[in-house]
Amino acid sequence: MARVPLLQMNGISLTFGGDPIFDNLDLVVQPGDRVALVGRNGSGKSTLMKVMAGLVEADKGDIVVPPGASVGYMEQDPTMDGFATLGDFASSGLDAGELYKVERAGEGLKFDPARSVETASGGERRRAALAKLMAEAPQLMLLDEPTNHLDIEAIGWLEQELKSTRAAYVLISHDRAFLRELTRATLWVDRGMVRRQEKGFDAFEAWRDKIWDEEDMARHKLDRKIKAEARWAVEGISARRKRNQGRVRALGELRKERAGQIKRQGSAAMDFQAGPKSGRKVMEVKGLAKSFGDKTIVEKLDILVQRGDRIAFVGPNGVGKTTLIKMLMGQEAPDEGTVTLGTNLIPAVFDQTRSQLDPDMSLWDSLTGDPEMRVSGKADQVMVRGNPKHVVGYLKEFLFDERQARAPVRSLSGGEKARLLLAKLMARESNLLVLDEPTNDLDVETLDLLQELLDDYDGTVLLVSHDRDFLDRVATTTIAMEGDGQAIVYAGGWSDYRAQRQPDEPVKVASAKPKSKKDRPKAEKAAAAGLSFAEQKRLDALPAVMDRLQAEIAKLEEFMADPELFTKEPVKFQKATEALVERQTALQDAEEEWLMLEEKAETA
Repeated sequence: MARVPLLQMNGISLTFGGDPIFDNLDLVVQPGDRVALVGRNGSGKSTLMKVMAGLVEADKGDIVVPPGASVGYMEQDPTMDGFATLGDFASSGLDAGELYKVERAGEGLKFDPARSVETASGGERRRAALAKLMAEAPQLMLLDEPTNHLDIEAIGWLEQELKSTRAAYVLISHDRAFLRELTRATLWVDRGMVRRQEKGFDAFEAWRDKIWDEEDMARHKLDRKIKAEARWAVEGISARRKRNQGRVRALGELRKERAGQIKRQGSAAMDFQAGPKSGRKVMEVKGLAKSFGDKTIVEKLDILVQRGDRIAFVGPNGVGKTTLIKMLMGQEAPDEGTVTLGTNLIPAVFDQTRSQLDPDMSLWDSLTGDPEMRVSGKADQVMVRGNPKHVVGYLKEFLFDERQARAPVRSLSGGEKARLLLAKLMARESNLLVLDEPTNDLDVETLDLLQELLDDYDGTVLLVSHDRDFLDRVATTTIAMEGDGQAIVYAGGWSDYRAQRQPDEPVKVASAKPKSKKDRPKAEKAAAAGLSFAEQKRLDALPAVMDRLQAEIAKLEEFMADPELFTKEPVKFQKATEALVERQTALQDAEEEWLMLEEKAETA
């Protein structure tokens, strides 16, 4: 017996006065579906979800929800007018016997039901909206970025709830690990078209790239055909008086087809330009401690941050990650201990609250009004890493069109605000990046690019994020803040931290139980010996690094020993010279680092 769909869309078309967002769209969601809804920022994912929820009316087409079926929607910016507290909003519409569901969801998602709606932050309001939806338990849940503003423990709780539910759901999320774990089908919104694949998000990128390759091949064939037919049309004028009008009309149709194809949006032209190199030692932290009343943020933290490190800070919301970073940057005074900053530091800060963006300013003024980007006497130019650029041209590099340049910042989506802040950040040179929740709202392609840029960045990165996949891709060291002042240093990213923290237990993201002393990880044992776990691992690895560098230097010196190389192959000689200097510098740095760590281990 065929299943009755929970939601069916037939011939849906929608425009907002410009090009169609969707045209003649058909879509079905069946009971038990677990669907990832993906696409570039601005492609229309959230709009499509609002159409599915009945909050946006399509220009034409039908949406059918069968009698008795329930559809619930969790939006990014919930409206709570008329409610005094978050709990009042979350429990509205529920019977008295179901209120425990709100309490349970509140515990898992970490929101305070007694919090006033007026004083609640955007993240708290979103958690209340999510708790309301989970308590209502509709047959179909439409979830727009549910993991934004959740810490990793709350994401783990939500993950387990969605795994165990019998409801169908459609998810918009930038969190790859979350999507991979939960989805079994994928809807891809791309240039007004919605494609469906009956495989989860894990298979999405290979599917997308295959479609793009096929599209490029078809466009290439069409271009060749148009060129051949156009040549025939021109040559036919001299070869005969009467041309085959059918072929001429066909050529016109081919050109019309080519002109009607919508070009794929390219990647943002993002680039972190590292400034002059900082000193090898970026910061040295000894005995750092900080408390607010009876809440201990950190206690007796020791860490050495060196040039090129990628340090991730993880832990529950409110544990003090941002406070710790402020202490490291000299913006907050510790109660005890010292932070010694290295030489020649040029920091650039990505603030999770986007406080550097004035919502009432236009994108144009947001860039030209920045003192660090202003070009004297030029109202239409900005200084980008020492070079003037037209403000619209620079905005286009970050995928904003000319019409958006004069629009207010408040009109931007979350992903667009993140891109604008990155545009401000990337306009200046730096050698120390402080990134506080940079991944919120960014699409998969932009996250890929950001990760690649951080890999290539010739500086040091301090990163706060709840995106487990991004942490694994970027971090070389993780500082886990687990409450009660614990801030423990682990080598590697999120998965490495979990493996080291609980070596004999399966990894459970939502677990937050403290360990007994007999279960203390290797990191603490290494710290007791004078070195952190990461430092001990680095000390063990350095001899092999130095051996490799010495071998490469010897090969380069042998290559450059040819007396005729400079005159015969000047380009190769120049590249070899640069490579030799680079490796000699790296070897010197590695030897100094090894000596320092050896001395630290011996004096403990």
